[in-house]
Amino acid sequence: MNLRLIGIGAGVLIILSLPLAGAIAGPDFAGQDDGKGGGLLSSLGLSDPSRTPDTARSAEGAARPAQPGPAEQPRTDSRCGPELSSPHGVEAQTCVLESEGQTWGRSYYRNTSGRILDAVLTVMGPAGRTVQIRCAVGAGDEPGLCETPRGESVGKPDDYSAVAEFAVPDDEGQLLLRSGSNSPEPGDG
Repeated sequence: MNLRLIGIGAGVLIILSLPLAGAIAGPDFAGQDDGKGGGLLSSLGLSDPSRTPDTARSAEGAARPAQPGPAEQPRTDSRCGPELSSPHGVEAQTCVLESEGQTWGRSYYRNTSGRILDAVLTVMGPAGRTVQIRCAVGAGDEPGLCETPRGESVGKPDDYSAVAEFAVPDDEGQLLLRSGSNSPEPGDG
């Protein structure tokens, strides 16, 4: 008797699911509408043939402007020196960057010396133009960066260079590392 009830229940479920299956099926594979206006996508307002690329439907069916994608980021050109390290636990690489008519300097660093350091980053450009910034370099293994303000580019990108100097912030100011955007590769003489 239990098997008969299970069989009858399964048959009823199949019969009841046929209209749902037809609604989900919607248009055939050839793209022809089945005449019922069905289909899961159209029932959700997602396959409306009158929809244009400039509009999208909200859940209520009202047209709203399509959301633009992320803005394209401007290209940034960089000219970097080699990654350098000192026996005192300081690693750095210094670059000159240029984008949209502006030039600036950036130094990437890691300080494993165990003490707080000072970094001075200087960008030198044509006609004696110089920009300099001082950055506090915390003690620790986390990478960081020091960056000058951006300035209007003058001349060619090769007319610019940057130098970062990492030193102990005391009366002696012991220099631990100097890193430049045009430093020769180690072993280049």
